[in-house]
Amino acid sequence: MFVGHAALAFAVVTRLSRRRTERREALLLGLVAAAFATIPDVDMLYAPVGLLGARLDAFALASAFWSTSTVVHRGVTHSLVVAAVVAGVSALWYAGTRSARPRPRSVAALGLGGGLVVGVGFDTGVLGGAVTALFVASAVLVARETARRTALPLGPFAGAAAFGLLSHPFGDLFTGTPPALLYPLDVVLLAERVALAGDPTLHLLAAGALELLAVWFAVTVLVDGAGLRLDDLVSPRVAVAVGYALSVFLIPPPTLDLSYPFVFSVVAVGAVGVMPRVHLRADRQRRLSVPDRTTALFTALAAVTVAWAAYAVAYLVV
Repeated sequence: MFVGHAALAFAVVTRLSRRRTERREALLLGLVAAAFATIPDVDMLYAPVGLLGARLDAFALASAFWSTSTVVHRGVTHSLVVAAVVAGVSALWYAGTRSARPRPRSVAALGLGGGLVVGVGFDTGVLGGAVTALFVASAVLVARETARRTALPLGPFAGAAAFGLLSHPFGDLFTGTPPALLYPLDVVLLAERVALAGDPTLHLLAAGALELLAVWFAVTVLVDGAGLRLDDLVSPRVAVAVGYALSVFLIPPPTLDLSYPFVFSVVAVGAVGVMPRVHLRADRQRRLSVPDRTTALFTALAAVTVAWAAYAVAYLVV
């Protein structure tokens, strides 16, 4: 659900920042928050290891991928304690990059980040240390690039980075294994995921709906910040996505354990956003026109949303 994490972080930080700063800076801070909100999922880079030796079958490969991801996913990188330390490393590196005398702050950032990697490595082993190193390096990279490309003040940058990192784990409370929110403390806040519905299919549909709501929240903030009109960016062709309701008879009911056929097929419905339009000219000759990138993107998102809702209604009725 990293898309939902990034979208929500962008929307919240941009909306809050808009009260204190100009539009462009607010959007930049939102983008910083979105970037940091995706970093905790860097531990998923270990998941492809599960594909080695797996059967060349779509379901077998998917199962191997996700089962391997649970080895490290939602562990160290999804701890609020670790996230707070990494946020501090990012702020120190950002300050050092922008300072005329960067060495003291950069050294402090390296010391804090290196200490975190060593500590986690001793506690969890080489794999945990390696994932933590990748986590810290990703945060430092985002901080460095932000310092190079923007002139954001340190305080707002640090706040946006911290919000992105600290908000991410809470979005994972509805899917899969609950994150280790207080690692390395021996305290378990949630032993089981938060259930949105007793029916496993309705739970998945509800979790997906929350992610779509987060994305649309970000879209409204972005459209408002850019001075655009959403109804001008979505093609009426999204109506064809209602036909996805028929898939309720074609694919197995999706659950968290078997979501791939549903998720991949419903996302494929977004292709209606990039399909060329057919125009009939005065001489009755057909002409094709390809929608611009912005219209294609928003139309695709709208099509996926309509398809998701159509399936949910069909599932409830059938």
